[in-house]
Amino acid sequence: MSTETNFSYNPVPGQKESLHEIFRQLHAWRVEHLPPEQLKVNVDQRQALVDEADPDQWIKAGDLVHPFSVQEVDGPTLTLDGLLERGPLVLVFFRFEGCPACNLALPYYQRNLFPQLQALGATLLALSPQVPEKLVEIKRRHALGFHVATDRDNALGRRFGILYTADEASQQAALARGRTTGETTGTGTWQLPQPTVVVIDTERRVRFADVHPDWLLRTEAEPVLASVEALLRQPVAA
Repeated sequence: MSTETNFSYNPVPGQKESLHEIFRQLHAWRVEHLPPEQLKVNVDQRQALVDEADPDQWIKAGDLVHPFSVQEVDGPTLTLDGLLERGPLVLVFFRFEGCPACNLALPYYQRNLFPQLQALGATLLALSPQVPEKLVEIKRRHALGFHVATDRDNALGRRFGILYTADEASQQAALARGRTTGETTGTGTWQLPQPTVVVIDTERRVRFADVHPDWLLRTEAEPVLASVEALLRQPVAA
C-alpha cells in the first residue's frame, strides 16, 4: 500500500462508528502529511467524478440482476444463484487491495455489517476487478469473514454502470510513482468501480443501490441493514 498506511484508525469498543467520520479523519491526515501537489491530484479527481456523475447510468432499485459468476480469492467460483440460496445478497464494490480508503471501509463492514447480515440470513460479498492473487491480500490482512472476489474485466461493474477511468492528472501521477492502475490491479486498464453497495433479493431484484463517485463518501452500515430488514419483513410477491 501507499505511505498512507501511516494513518491509523482504532475503533473504540462499544462506540458507534461512522464510515464518513473515519474518512474525514483520513482526509485531515492527508492534508497534514501529503505533498500539496499529490493531495491536489486526489481531491481534483474525486471532485471531477462527482461533477461528471451520471446517475441515470447506475444500477437502481427495481432492476433485475441477470446471472453472473465471480472468483473468490480463496478459490471457488461464486454464482448469483448460489449466493442467493441462503437469503438476500449484499454486494460491496471497492477499488483494489492497496487502496487506503478500501482498507478502512472493508474492516468497518466486517465490524458493523457482516455479523448483522449473518444473523439476518443474508450474504456479504466484496468485489474488485483486481486479480485474485493480488486481491487476496486485503482479505488476509484484515481476516475478513465475508466473501472477497474478483469481478474479472470489470464485467459486473460495467453492467451496473459504475465504472470510471482515472483522469489525465491521476494517470500521470501513477506513472511518476512507477506503476499504473492496470499494473496494480493486474487488469491492464485504468478503469475502476466507484464504491457501490447493492442489495439483491432472492428473486434477483435490486432492493437498494448506493453509488459514490467520491470514494471518500461511502455507504454506512445502517441503510444497508435497514434495507435488508425491510426486505425480510416484506417477502417478494409471487
